[in-house]
Amino acid sequence: MVDACVPIREDSDVVAARSAGRSVAEHGGFGGSDITMIATAISELARNILKYAREGEIVVEGVQQNGRAGVSVIARDEGPGIADVGLAMQDGYSSGNSLGLGLPGTRRLMDDFEIVSAPGHGTTVTAIKWLRQ
Repeated sequence: MVDACVPIREDSDVVAARSAGRSVAEHGGFGGSDITMIATAISELARNILKYAREGEIVVEGVQQNGRAGVSVIARDEGPGIADVGLAMQDGYSSGNSLGLGLPGTRRLMDDFEIVSAPGHGTTVTAIKWLRQ
């Protein structure tokens, strides 16, 4: 399977990360709506990196676990971090004048979702979409 690591530093990098995600998902056997969900999740995570941390990276890779195949998306930055992750995961909450749907929306689009963040230590989001049998 094709894996990708895309540095996120400007708007065009969001498009590159989406494209890389689509490629990894296609090679992993995903189709139509699942590819769109993965690409949308990547867009949301990459835009958050640009907006709050200014730079970071998106890593997209094929994963195997307990006989299942999937695509893992890891969004990492060394930005300001999130003071209250629970609050940030609520629909409608935003610290940056947006609709507040990015992180909760990404959680809904993907099957597994984990966020690790602390003020001053950046944020890492790991989201996995599993291939349906």
